[in-house]
Amino acid sequence: MLLSQLAKIGLSGKKGRFYLAALELGEAPVTAVAEQAGIGRTTAYDILDALIDEGLLNQIEKQGKAYVVAEDPAVLMRNVEQRQSLVEEVLPEIQAIYGHSLFKPRIRYHAGLDGIITVLNDTLNCRSGALCGILSMVELLGSPGEDFMRDHIRRRIAIGLRLRVVRSLSEEVNEIWPSSVEELREVRFSPAEMPFTMTSYIYDDKVAYISSRRENFALLIQSAEFAGLQKALFETLWAASQQAPTE
Repeated sequence: MLLSQLAKIGLSGKKGRFYLAALELGEAPVTAVAEQAGIGRTTAYDILDALIDEGLLNQIEKQGKAYVVAEDPAVLMRNVEQRQSLVEEVLPEIQAIYGHSLFKPRIRYHAGLDGIITVLNDTLNCRSGALCGILSMVELLGSPGEDFMRDHIRRRIAIGLRLRVVRSLSEEVNEIWPSSVEELREVRFSPAEMPFTMTSYIYDDKVAYISSRRENFALLIQSAEFAGLQKALFETLWAASQQAPTE
């Protein structure tokens, strides 16, 4: 039943079996996932590449060996919004499988613009209703760019997600995105004029990092303890920062 529903959102046949096997195993070599799914090794690598491109799976390296890991299935909700009703039918069962492998921290590295967009989209999965951010305005307006960020803001407001953000005066561009009650955003400026060359978001048990355009990557760390530490550091910076005028 689950496989037939996954087929409706593009994960049909061997592709669907490989994805479910990766979810069930949590973290395993490609050969182990292929065996679990009943798929040949050569075909498995092709399917893995396709699922990585869709943002559903990733690969990590440990002690010189490559392992397949599944991304949070909530990525499906944001990356295929046009099929959202179908995704909602299968998401609870997928999350149940995924939950078995959440007992240890997860670190995801995403390369390039597509990776940056995937991680920024994940911030909209915040369950608490509140994001904390330290933003590098110059870098975000360069990549992923102003058009994407305006759409990201629109979607954040639509779901009622509030943002508290610390920015650096030396990184400000065109005085855009000030504190705004309507846009659910409160801005403060850091006490030092030191520029922020990276952006970070803290939400739930996750911390997201967006690099500069030069390094061009995103990192998503899922760990309750690490997120708790980063939230405490953010609150310290927030208390020491200067309030910005409200729009």
